[in-house]
Amino acid sequence: MVQELHDRLRGQVREKLGRDTEPTAGVIDSQSVKADAVIGSDGRGFDGGKLINGRKRHVVVDTLGLLLGVMVTAADTGDRTAAHILLEQVTDARHRLALIWADGGYTGSLVEHCLDAFALVLAIVKRSDDMRGFVVLPERWIVERFFAHLMRTRRLVRDFERCTASAEAVIYWSVILLMRRRPARSRPAQA
Repeated sequence: MVQELHDRLRGQVREKLGRDTEPTAGVIDSQSVKADAVIGSDGRGFDGGKLINGRKRHVVVDTLGLLLGVMVTAADTGDRTAAHILLEQVTDARHRLALIWADGGYTGSLVEHCLDAFALVLAIVKRSDDMRGFVVLPERWIVERFFAHLMRTRRLVRDFERCTASAEAVIYWSVILLMRRRPARSRPAQA
């Protein structure tokens, strides 16, 4: 139910901003967050890359930074493994989606799988060799900004939910609140 409310509101926000209600391009990424003590060992994992014991949020956002799909897993779940399921869910619901940008963690057979199974181009955006430090690439800053918005919601700084469905619902509610504020800011100022 919360996802349906979210999807309707996202369509309205896209229309107010002069876009079609359904996007044709998006960005996929994941974020590891620490899990609270109430989460049992069956719902948490250790992300060796980020050194975080908790959960991982896999999201697909459109080019405006609006959420298209979310899946919460244990932090030890690989990005490619979760992307198989999440991209299937997103493409089933969004028939116009044709292009997804991703980072190097989504390489391999997933690129061919997306093209064959979903008629979806998964474009891997890589850093050039001369870049040093943390650099957000132009195609991927949208999803990084989305994660920053999530972290401004106090309840999402750490995962407190016992089940992953509840964790996903909290993310949808946070994004709904964000979208409710967005149209108000996009209006021109009156003199």
